[in-house]
Amino acid sequence: MTPLLIIFYLAIVTYLSYLGFKKTSGASDYLLAGRDIHPYIMALSYGATFISTSAIIGFGGAASIFGMSLLWLTALNIVIGIFIAFVFFGKRTRKMGYHLHAHTFPEFLAKRYKSSFIQKFAGFIIFLFMPLYSAVVLMGAAKFIEKQWSVEYGVSLFFFTLVIAVYVIIGGLKGVMYSDAFQGTIMFVGMLILLIVTYNILGGVTEAHQSLTDMSVGTLAAKGHMGWTSMPKFGSEFWWIVVSTIILGVGIGVLAQPQLIVRFMTVKSDRELNRAILVGALFIMVMTSVAYLVGSLSNVYFAKNIDKLEYCEINGTLKELCTSSTIITITDKNIEKVKQDFPNAEIGKKIDIHNGIDHKISYKGKIAIKSVGNSVASVIPLYIKNAMPKWFGIIFMLTLMAAAMSTLSSQFHAMGTSIGRDIYEQIFKGKKDTEQRSILISKFGIGFTIIISGLLAYSLPTLFSKGSTIIARGTAIFFGICSGSFLPAYIGALYFKSITKAGAIAGMIGGFISSAFWLILIHGKEAKVFGLAKIISGNDSLLGMPWSVVDPLIIGLPTSIILTIAVSKFTRKLDTNHIEKCFKNIS
Repeated sequence: MTPLLIIFYLAIVTYLSYLGFKKTSGASDYLLAGRDIHPYIMALSYGATFISTSAIIGFGGAASIFGMSLLWLTALNIVIGIFIAFVFFGKRTRKMGYHLHAHTFPEFLAKRYKSSFIQKFAGFIIFLFMPLYSAVVLMGAAKFIEKQWSVEYGVSLFFFTLVIAVYVIIGGLKGVMYSDAFQGTIMFVGMLILLIVTYNILGGVTEAHQSLTDMSVGTLAAKGHMGWTSMPKFGSEFWWIVVSTIILGVGIGVLAQPQLIVRFMTVKSDRELNRAILVGALFIMVMTSVAYLVGSLSNVYFAKNIDKLEYCEINGTLKELCTSSTIITITDKNIEKVKQDFPNAEIGKKIDIHNGIDHKISYKGKIAIKSVGNSVASVIPLYIKNAMPKWFGIIFMLTLMAAAMSTLSSQFHAMGTSIGRDIYEQIFKGKKDTEQRSILISKFGIGFTIIISGLLAYSLPTLFSKGSTIIARGTAIFFGICSGSFLPAYIGALYFKSITKAGAIAGMIGGFISSAFWLILIHGKEAKVFGLAKIISGNDSLLGMPWSVVDPLIIGLPTSIILTIAVSKFTRKLDTNHIEKCFKNIS
């Protein structure tokens, strides 16, 4: 049954990609879907591109640590990511992009500010940093397939990546958006079923939430945790992570996502954008809130069912067998090994070894040493495999495949076109058949970035081996870099005629450098991997708490705003005729 369902699903995706291929006859079709996409398709494509396995698996897993405080991100996603994005950004982007004959986001900025440097610089940022975002999306899907079907991670990653590569390269943006709409529908239905079944398993909405509220946070209180239904303590380590990295980093960063911005230029009028708002808002609300609710409530399930979870010891090493649980019983044979990581371990107790931070949770007389941090990406897959009916595992696998494929297809398309349209075509501008060749280069670029993303997805679990929510963090990193590098220039392009070419360039470079500096030397989790701060200061970060958990967005975005405005005050304005062309029919 399962293989037939997967084959049927892939057959539909293949057909939709072929349909996109048949309707693609030139650069406008391949890059912008002909600018005549239906609002329902546009809204679902936007939403399905925005919501990936990083939102479901990564942020759902993060919610098992931080709890329902992540629901503030849902609010920002709807208000900023849909309403503000569509009404205040989308309409102007569509009109201005049409007037300037722009086909990609870097090209949009370049033509608005009359700067080929901006197009190449923005293209390089997308090409260099979007593979990290793509990699964590790939990780989320591959992790689920690994847990659900007992397939080796590397094998599941390879075949999943291969499937996406085939249909993205062929179909262009039309094929991508047609497939997105189909996959978005599957995602919506799958997540609704997940929420309903979860509440049913946990005894209803009231009992489930009350049980979660009553759970002890143990030693996590030292990091500012105040319960799974509360915000972390103001100013604590957890508060900074939740607010600066997750809520603001992703909530604001969505406005500067190249693969989403280009969607505004695929419809033919403001009327289509207005019609798309309701569909997009409903989709985002369900997809994100369900992930955060289920991630938080998984704690209740694991506490209630700790005795049913199976684990054992192989050759002196604690390893997973057929089930995906990480709970074992501590015995006199394994206690010395367990105590190396969990000093408070006691014979006869149950222990969860799949993560990294030791703390106790008591629930109805049972005590589990539950950990958080290392395998947060495994929380949702573990929950689905242990708690859900087997039939739902199939539905959720299709949901995750749809989430990953819809996001990845748009990411790979954006990265490929950044190589072909924004880099290659700008470097070889004026030569014969440059525009036609750029489409071919874009397809090769898509293939290349897929390989890079796949290699990153294979290596990231090793690089971020302990105490890292890498899927959620990788998404926030890319969103933060885009905010610092693009957002002030993008807002200036849409609303402020006084922003100059030099001001836009200064803001983009300053925002990028300050964000990169913070990631490499200050922000603890990433700085630890790079190791430069350790060489310079002997510590993982050049600055201590709370700076080491403050997201680069908090530094990069203000820096970019200040530079954009300040430099524009003292540099030459763009000519009046060009500004009038840009703002034609825009009030």
